[in-house]
Amino acid sequence: MRLALIWSEVWNGLRRNVSMVVSVVLVTFISLTFVGTAVLLQMQIGQMKNYWYDRAQVAIYLCTADSAGDTCAAGAATEEQRAAVQGALESSTLAPFVDKFYFEDQAQAFTNFQEQFKGNDIAQFVTADQLPETFWVNMKDASQSDVLVEAFSGVAGVEQVTDQRQYLDQIFSVLNIASYTAIGIAALMLVAAALLIATTIRLSAYSRRRELGIMRLVGASNRFIQTPFILEGVFAALIGSVLAAGAVITIVQVFVQGYLADRMRLTEFIDVGDAVVVVPILILAGVIVAAGSARIAIVRYLKV
Repeated sequence: MRLALIWSEVWNGLRRNVSMVVSVVLVTFISLTFVGTAVLLQMQIGQMKNYWYDRAQVAIYLCTADSAGDTCAAGAATEEQRAAVQGALESSTLAPFVDKFYFEDQAQAFTNFQEQFKGNDIAQFVTADQLPETFWVNMKDASQSDVLVEAFSGVAGVEQVTDQRQYLDQIFSVLNIASYTAIGIAALMLVAAALLIATTIRLSAYSRRRELGIMRLVGASNRFIQTPFILEGVFAALIGSVLAAGAVITIVQVFVQGYLADRMRLTEFIDVGDAVVVVPILILAGVIVAAGSARIAIVRYLKV
């Protein structure tokens, strides 16, 4: 009987404040969609790091006739210098760190350059002798690439040693900034949702101030009085949370898997399974924010 009365009060409160309930649903939906997007973006960054860092190579560029620097003072790298670099890679000192490597001569570098910049005017002004011969090295552990950088920096015939991870770090930094921005916006929207829920509960309590007065006179407990109002906020936020969960799953299914994955096959993308993992987080966050803000609002109102 008491449960039926509580749900009756919840329904009456929702019916009397339909516009405010819709506002709570929309704000919760938008804020939690940002939260879910930020979480999924972090998961995507983690997958991309694992995928690309394992494939990142260390490039050992040999000197060309036009190279400057102390290690290239004698001009283009000689056969002996090239053999010395290869021997060092195969030595007992560096071999434990190296998974595999291959040598790219100037003709191969020119072919790859022309393919990469096909249709670009710059391809017309580059000749094969301007491109360096390169040893491309895959590390067993990409995080140990500094070993090669230190080993070949300053070696005669080697113009430059480049770790491709430095370029990936720049990309991931931009993605992280986008993720943190989404988190910041989501936090602001959650605060707005909490304030809106609190306002809705206070208005609902004010509209039923006569009923609340009667409840107090007949000895109703504070818990019994507060519960319908808390459930009103939770109900509205729960709808917004479910909508946000549906939006996050749809984004992954339609945009990520249906669009990006088909057009960018060189990397791995999150899937619907990852989005499903985020769903309980969104629903729990919505319920906690709604329950907390609603309880604080009704307790303060009853003390006035």
